[in-house]
Amino acid sequence: MSDDIWILGITMTKFGKHPDLDTVDLAAQAAMAALADGGVTMADIGVLAAGNLIGGGGLGQQLQKQIGQTGIPVYNVSNACATGATALRTVIMAIKAGECDMGLAVGVEKLSGAGLLGAGGTAKSDKNVYEPSGRYGAVTNTDGRIGTNNMPGTFAQIGMEYGHKYGGTSFELFAKISEKNHSHSTLNPLAAYTKKMSLEQIMGDMMIAYPNTRPMCSANCDGGAAAVVISGAKLKTLSLEQQRRAVKVSASVLTSDPWSESCQVLPDVNTLTRMASTQAYEQAGVGPADLDLVELHDCFATAELVHYDNLQLCEQGGAVDFFTSGAPWRDGTMPVNVSGGLQSKGHPISATGIANIWEVCHHLRGEAGDRQIQGARVGLAHVIGLGSACGVHILEKSAA
Repeated sequence: MSDDIWILGITMTKFGKHPDLDTVDLAAQAAMAALADGGVTMADIGVLAAGNLIGGGGLGQQLQKQIGQTGIPVYNVSNACATGATALRTVIMAIKAGECDMGLAVGVEKLSGAGLLGAGGTAKSDKNVYEPSGRYGAVTNTDGRIGTNNMPGTFAQIGMEYGHKYGGTSFELFAKISEKNHSHSTLNPLAAYTKKMSLEQIMGDMMIAYPNTRPMCSANCDGGAAAVVISGAKLKTLSLEQQRRAVKVSASVLTSDPWSESCQVLPDVNTLTRMASTQAYEQAGVGPADLDLVELHDCFATAELVHYDNLQLCEQGGAVDFFTSGAPWRDGTMPVNVSGGLQSKGHPISATGIANIWEVCHHLRGEAGDRQIQGARVGLAHVIGLGSACGVHILEKSAA
């Protein structure tokens, strides 16, 4: 245990609209709850990593003023949708380096009302004609309401590309993936949306970028998540109950794009995810078949399908058959996004990486209530941010 890294305490706030709370409020709420969950205080923490994209920087120091200014090093993290996972990995690396034996990672975002184009603040041309310019001049617009330079268009293309390459995809198939996640969300009281949606409702809603309708897109919302990370040696000095609830971090991996000609035009979310999953399985000494549940980055229904393949939950090219087998449903052989996923749980960008890990930890502890995956011992959490960055963590139940 002494060389291992463990999550001692972890939490997420209710995702949704919080008009009366600002970014620091949400971060403090998550941080204090994670400390309480682990049975420790800020006096025990040796490093803080705070992830946020929209807030303007310096969140960590602002957060300290709310939860305790102890003079410890603070890392302010920004890494697209992988920000939360990167904050966690920052703390893990500090502990592995021997700089401290316990740290706190926080991710938070205020996104409700931001719309599909993000939080705004960038001037838009009044012209209806696309004019290539700048370093993204090679990126052309696609069908749907927005172009490939934005997330919905990008992931629409990625899903359609997978279908063209391997076959079997359809508008209805992608909608069924969303139907699964909205169904799962009904058991998650912290999800932004907990309403079950029929296939007809999903397919009949507003088209954003074919084949993704509005319910098939991740939900912008407010939220925070935080985790207390501890070394194995330090964990041994704590109570048996703390050791029992601790979750082992068997693998922590962060990758970025390797160079390829195509990804200079359209982001390649596949290669760096497959690289990350391969490294994570090797680091943890497990394989996909050993996983009891997966929380993956379903920013769009199309993304979930390709990541079945990228995370090697199926044979290459076999994502459609994997889904149609029923495997990724809560009662299937490989439950995926039991939380409801980003499409229902919500996607406050910087909080998502830790929130996905929180969901897995919840099941490994046996604390997931009505949505509990019985006997869960090993789980995987995955996030990806365009730019691109991919974080994969494999987590294991404590033997204590």
